Amino acid sequence: MTDLANTRPDTVLFDLGNVLVDWSPRYLYSKLFRNRPHEMDWFLTHVCNGAWNVRHDAGESFPDNVAALAEQHPWYRQEIEAFWHRWPETMKGPIDGSVALLEALHAREIPLYALTNWSAETFHHAEERLPFLSRFRGITVSGRVKVAKPDPRIFEICQQTHGLDPARTLFVDDSPRNTAAAAALGYHVHTFTAPDALNDCLRQHGLL
Repeated sequence: MTDLANTRPDTVLFDLGNVLVDWSPRYLYSKLFRNRPHEMDWFLTHVCNGAWNVRHDAGESFPDNVAALAEQHPWYRQEIEAFWHRWPETMKGPIDGSVALLEALHAREIPLYALTNWSAETFHHAEERLPFLSRFRGITVSGRVKVAKPDPRIFEICQQTHGLDPARTLFVDDSPRNTAAAAALGYHVHTFTAPDALNDCLRQHGLL
Protein backbone atom coordinates (compact mmCIF):
# COMPACT_ATOMS: atom_id res chain seq x y z
CA MET A 1 0.00 0.00 0.00
CA THR A 2 1.21 3.52 -0.80
CA ASP A 3 2.69 5.48 2.12
CA LEU A 4 0.05 8.18 2.62
CA ALA A 5 2.44 10.27 4.70
CA ASN A 6 4.49 10.87 1.55
CA THR A 7 1.60 11.18 -0.91
CA ARG A 8 -0.50 14.33 -1.23
CA PRO A 9 -4.09 14.03 -2.44
CA ASP A 10 -5.08 15.89 -5.59
CA THR A 11 -8.74 14.75 -5.65
CA VAL A 12 -11.57 15.08 -3.11
CA LEU A 13 -14.36 12.54 -2.61
CA PHE A 14 -17.25 14.01 -0.62
CA ASP A 15 -20.06 12.47 1.34
CA LEU A 16 -23.24 14.55 0.94
CA GLY A 17 -25.58 14.15 3.92
CA ASN A 18 -24.48 16.30 6.88
CA VAL A 19 -21.29 17.31 5.09
CA LEU A 20 -22.73 19.39 2.25
CA VAL A 21 -26.45 18.89 2.91
CA ASP A 22 -28.22 19.51 6.22
CA TRP A 23 -30.41 16.40 6.56
CA SER A 24 -32.31 14.96 9.51
CA PRO A 25 -35.70 13.23 9.93
CA ARG A 26 -36.16 15.51 12.93
CA TYR A 27 -36.90 18.41 10.61
CA LEU A 28 -40.03 16.55 9.54
CA TYR A 29 -40.99 14.85 12.78
CA SER A 30 -40.67 17.94 14.94
CA LYS A 31 -43.77 19.08 13.02
CA LEU A 32 -45.64 15.79 13.36
CA PHE A 33 -44.79 15.39 17.05
CA ARG A 34 -45.18 19.03 17.94
CA ASN A 35 -44.81 19.55 21.70
CA ARG A 36 -44.10 15.80 22.10
CA PRO A 37 -40.28 15.64 21.84
CA HIS A 38 -39.95 12.51 23.99
CA GLU A 39 -42.40 10.60 21.82
CA MET A 40 -40.56 11.78 18.72
CA ASP A 41 -37.28 10.50 20.17
CA TRP A 42 -38.88 7.13 20.94
CA PHE A 43 -40.37 6.93 17.44
CA LEU A 44 -37.06 7.71 15.72
CA THR A 45 -35.25 5.20 17.93
CA HIS A 46 -37.71 2.30 17.75
CA VAL A 47 -39.81 2.75 14.60
CA CYS A 48 -38.37 4.89 11.77
CA ASN A 49 -34.82 4.43 13.02
CA GLY A 50 -31.44 4.56 11.35
CA ALA A 51 -31.19 0.81 10.79
CA TRP A 52 -34.53 0.83 8.97
CA ASN A 53 -33.64 3.85 6.86
CA VAL A 54 -30.24 2.50 5.79
CA ARG A 55 -32.07 -0.35 4.08
CA HIS A 56 -33.33 2.23 1.56
CA ASP A 57 -29.77 3.50 1.15
CA ALA A 58 -28.75 -0.07 0.30
CA GLY A 59 -31.36 -0.32 -2.45
CA GLU A 60 -34.50 -1.71 -0.82
CA SER A 61 -37.87 -0.30 -1.89
CA PHE A 62 -38.94 2.74 0.10
CA PRO A 63 -42.71 2.26 -0.46
CA ASP A 64 -42.53 -1.46 0.35
CA ASN A 65 -40.58 -0.90 3.55
CA VAL A 66 -42.92 1.89 4.63
CA ALA A 67 -45.94 -0.34 4.07
CA ALA A 68 -44.38 -3.24 6.00
CA LEU A 69 -43.41 -1.04 8.94
CA ALA A 70 -46.87 0.51 9.03
CA GLU A 71 -48.34 -2.97 9.32
CA GLN A 72 -46.14 -3.60 12.37
CA HIS A 73 -47.01 -0.25 13.98
CA PRO A 74 -50.53 0.60 12.73
CA TRP A 75 -51.01 3.27 15.41
CA TYR A 76 -48.13 5.18 13.76
CA ARG A 77 -49.19 4.53 10.18
CA GLN A 78 -49.60 8.21 9.28
CA GLU A 79 -46.20 9.15 10.75
CA ILE A 80 -44.45 6.23 9.04
CA GLU A 81 -45.98 7.02 5.68
CA ALA A 82 -44.84 10.63 6.09
CA PHE A 83 -41.22 9.44 5.91
CA TRP A 84 -41.92 8.63 2.26
CA HIS A 85 -44.61 11.10 1.23
CA ARG A 86 -43.00 14.08 2.99
CA TRP A 87 -39.38 13.06 2.61
CA PRO A 88 -38.27 16.45 1.15
CA GLU A 89 -39.02 18.01 4.54
CA THR A 90 -36.16 16.00 6.06
CA MET A 91 -33.69 17.95 3.90
CA LYS A 92 -33.14 21.47 5.21
CA GLY A 93 -30.75 22.59 2.49
CA PRO A 94 -27.05 23.21 1.80
CA ILE A 95 -24.47 23.63 4.55
CA ASP A 96 -23.24 26.98 3.29
CA GLY A 97 -19.73 26.86 4.73
CA SER A 98 -19.07 23.45 3.20
CA VAL A 99 -20.50 24.44 -0.17
CA ALA A 100 -18.25 27.51 -0.18
CA LEU A 101 -15.25 25.19 0.22
CA LEU A 102 -16.56 22.98 -2.58
CA GLU A 103 -16.80 26.05 -4.83
CA ALA A 104 -13.26 27.09 -3.88
CA LEU A 105 -11.96 23.63 -4.80
CA HIS A 106 -13.87 23.74 -8.07
CA ALA A 107 -12.36 27.14 -8.87
CA ARG A 108 -8.91 25.58 -8.43
CA GLU A 109 -9.94 22.77 -10.82
CA ILE A 110 -9.53 20.11 -8.13
CA PRO A 111 -11.29 16.92 -9.33
CA LEU A 112 -14.42 16.48 -7.19
CA TYR A 113 -16.54 13.36 -6.71
CA ALA A 114 -19.29 12.29 -4.31
CA LEU A 115 -20.04 9.00 -2.58
CA THR A 116 -23.33 9.08 -0.71
CA ASN A 117 -25.61 6.76 1.22
CA TRP A 118 -28.93 7.83 -0.29
CA SER A 119 -32.02 6.08 -1.56
CA ALA A 120 -32.28 5.87 -5.33
CA GLU A 121 -35.96 6.76 -4.93
CA THR A 122 -35.33 10.06 -3.16
CA PHE A 123 -32.07 11.26 -4.69
CA HIS A 124 -33.94 13.15 -7.38
CA HIS A 125 -35.02 15.63 -4.68
CA ALA A 126 -31.36 16.46 -4.11
CA GLU A 127 -30.71 16.80 -7.83
CA GLU A 128 -33.65 19.21 -8.13
CA ARG A 129 -32.76 21.36 -5.12
CA LEU A 130 -28.96 21.40 -4.96
CA PRO A 131 -27.28 23.12 -7.92
CA PHE A 132 -23.82 22.52 -6.46
CA LEU A 133 -24.12 18.83 -7.41
CA SER A 134 -23.08 19.91 -10.91
CA ARG A 135 -19.58 20.57 -9.53
CA PHE A 136 -18.97 16.83 -9.21
CA ARG A 137 -17.42 14.90 -12.06
CA GLY A 138 -19.25 11.83 -10.81
CA ILE A 139 -21.60 10.78 -7.99
CA THR A 140 -21.96 7.25 -6.65
CA VAL A 141 -25.37 6.80 -4.95
CA SER A 142 -25.64 3.77 -2.70
CA GLY A 143 -29.28 3.10 -3.52
CA ARG A 144 -28.43 2.89 -7.22
CA VAL A 145 -25.57 0.42 -6.78
CA LYS A 146 -27.39 -1.40 -3.94
CA VAL A 147 -24.60 -1.36 -1.40
CA ALA A 148 -23.98 1.25 1.30
CA LYS A 149 -21.03 2.61 3.28
CA PRO A 150 -19.10 1.40 5.20
CA ASP A 151 -19.12 -1.74 3.04
CA PRO A 152 -15.78 -1.76 1.15
CA ARG A 153 -17.60 -2.82 -2.01
CA ILE A 154 -19.12 0.63 -2.52
CA PHE A 155 -15.68 2.23 -2.36
CA GLU A 156 -14.45 -0.27 -4.94
CA ILE A 157 -17.43 0.50 -7.19
CA CYS A 158 -16.72 4.21 -6.86
CA GLN A 159 -13.02 3.74 -7.63
CA GLN A 160 -13.70 1.63 -10.70
CA THR A 161 -16.46 3.87 -12.00
CA HIS A 162 -14.54 7.12 -11.68
CA GLY A 163 -10.95 5.92 -11.94
CA LEU A 164 -9.96 7.07 -8.46
CA ASP A 165 -6.62 6.34 -6.82
CA PRO A 166 -7.23 6.11 -3.05
CA ALA A 167 -3.67 7.26 -2.28
CA ARG A 168 -4.34 10.49 -4.19
CA THR A 169 -7.89 11.01 -2.88
CA LEU A 170 -9.12 12.74 0.27
CA PHE A 171 -12.41 11.22 1.48
CA VAL A 172 -14.64 13.50 3.60
CA ASP A 173 -17.52 11.96 5.59
CA ASP A 174 -19.28 12.77 8.86
CA SER A 175 -19.35 9.11 9.99
CA PRO A 176 -16.23 7.77 11.76
CA ARG A 177 -17.22 4.26 10.62
CA ASN A 178 -17.13 5.39 7.00
CA THR A 179 -13.83 7.24 7.25
CA ALA A 180 -12.29 4.25 9.05
CA ALA A 181 -13.43 1.98 6.21
CA ALA A 182 -11.94 4.36 3.64
CA ALA A 183 -8.66 4.67 5.55
CA ALA A 184 -8.35 0.87 5.57
CA LEU A 185 -8.56 1.00 1.77
CA GLY A 186 -5.75 3.54 1.50
CA TYR A 187 -7.62 6.85 1.31
CA HIS A 188 -6.64 10.05 3.02
CA VAL A 189 -9.63 10.80 5.25
CA HIS A 190 -11.27 13.62 7.17
CA THR A 191 -14.15 13.02 9.57
CA PHE A 192 -16.33 16.09 9.09
CA THR A 193 -17.50 18.06 12.11
CA ALA A 194 -17.67 21.64 10.82
CA PRO A 195 -16.65 23.68 7.75
CA ASP A 196 -13.82 25.41 9.62
CA ALA A 197 -12.13 22.10 10.46
CA LEU A 198 -12.58 20.92 6.87
CA ASN A 199 -11.03 24.16 5.63
CA ASP A 200 -8.00 23.52 7.84
CA CYS A 201 -7.70 19.97 6.53
CA LEU A 202 -7.88 21.06 2.88
CA ARG A 203 -5.18 23.67 3.45
CA GLN A 204 -2.94 21.19 5.26
CA HIS A 205 -3.15 18.94 2.21
CA GLY A 206 -2.39 21.84 -0.14
CA LEU A 207 -5.79 21.59 -1.82
CA LEU A 208 -6.67 25.20 -0.97
